[in-house]
Amino acid sequence: MARIGGRSLWLAWPAGLLCAAAVAALAIIAAPGVPLAVGFVGDTLRAATGRHVVADTPPPTPAADCRHLYSQPLWSSLVWSPQALLSQRHTAPASTPEAVAAAGPTVVVTCHWRGEAGRFIETTVSTVTPEGAAAVTTKLAAQGFACSVVADTTHCERAAGELLEVHDLRADRWVSSTLSGWMPDDYAAIVASHAFFGE
Repeated sequence: MARIGGRSLWLAWPAGLLCAAAVAALAIIAAPGVPLAVGFVGDTLRAATGRHVVADTPPPTPAADCRHLYSQPLWSSLVWSPQALLSQRHTAPASTPEAVAAAGPTVVVTCHWRGEAGRFIETTVSTVTPEGAAAVTTKLAAQGFACSVVADTTHCERAAGELLEVHDLRADRWVSSTLSGWMPDDYAAIVASHAFFGE
């Protein structure tokens, strides 16, 4: 093999040995990390090609206070209504005292909204026994409410002038709403959904 001009053989050998020693030292230092690197690459490839496991999420909690009884758009429209004032309390439904007496409900929350010119909305969420729910439906039907059952939910309502009364019963929950002169779009359906299923 031809020698390259200007190179000294006695310097090339020690430099080559020094480079080989440096490479060997680096390999020794890196050796403990090889299994970790192989495992990382393997885990990455398995995650990219394997089936994804979906974690079980807990079911939504039914609304138990006024803030969680409303969707964000409905809440905003109520809060920003002229002279709107919310009172959260634990009083029985304002309408149909006969149904309340027959059902013996346990009140979860009552949300009373007062607006301008005497208009108001009041919604009460209660828990009832199966017997209590049947008694509510019977009393409401006897008082002229139009009742229907859709997907395990009993819906009863009655309108008289500016006053609308709406009742929804599902499982152990009873949602009673009275609206006077204030009728937000889909109010009863939204509060019933949040009371039964949460957000």
